[in-house]
Amino acid sequence: MSLSIDVFNSGYKPIPDPPGWTAPQQATWPATTASLVAGSTDALLVDALITTAEGERLASWVQESGKNLTTVYITHGHLDHFFGAGPTLAAFPQAHLVSLPEVVREARRSAQSLDNWRGWLGGQFDEKAATPTALTSEELEIDGHSVRPLVLGRSDGVVNSVVHVPDLATVISGDVAYNNIHMWLWRSTPDTRTEWLATLDALAALRPERIITGHKAPDAPDDDARRVLDQSRRYIEDFDRAVADSSSAPDLVGRMMEKYAAYGNLYTLLAAAASQFDESTQSNGS
Repeated sequence: MSLSIDVFNSGYKPIPDPPGWTAPQQATWPATTASLVAGSTDALLVDALITTAEGERLASWVQESGKNLTTVYITHGHLDHFFGAGPTLAAFPQAHLVSLPEVVREARRSAQSLDNWRGWLGGQFDEKAATPTALTSEELEIDGHSVRPLVLGRSDGVVNSVVHVPDLATVISGDVAYNNIHMWLWRSTPDTRTEWLATLDALAALRPERIITGHKAPDAPDDDARRVLDQSRRYIEDFDRAVADSSSAPDLVGRMMEKYAAYGNLYTLLAAAASQFDESTQSNGS
């Protein structure tokens, strides 16, 4: 039996009105994905969300698949991709929570810095959540099929790994690419944006046909690799130019919204813009 991939999307999470938020709509945290890569009997879960409620929904979703979950793999060290793993690990006690060594180090650092998360999602997540342990192999196996985690470079503030599923010409990209959601460019610089573009080039070099992003708008049309790569590159390049041409955070937001008004999670853009002009915002990683 060949592999299959199913995707769980958390949807947007309301957060308390943060400093500087003046939009009429509720501020939210980006919709986040978890992906189940399954063979005939076994399965691998990639990423695991953040809140306890999300984790419980995710655990039920995995159980409904009827597969034996052997592994929960974490793409990168931002808490919103692994702090919700507890319910799934409880439902599948044989499953291992793992990542590549570079990611494990950053995940442990992130888990020690919870103040902002308490302000945003206080009481909604497990403050003693497990962190991943380091993989000792370069490949993961699902019913005889090889799945390979790879570190391609840095993207939205941390080292990001991806999961390459060659049998399906698919890459589960973590936060290397985004799909119809404003990208997390908080405190980015021209150098880090250039570095992120290089990471996107490394992702493109895998020649995927499908890219499942860590943050994906629930109404995004598809996971087409060319479209996702093109929009992610273009967004970073446009943000870089807009920073150079803007005199203030509102000016920068206005310039980006001329092209990206349809993208989800406006607060991501607001926080990124404010950080370019040393304006006060409450921020974590995404």
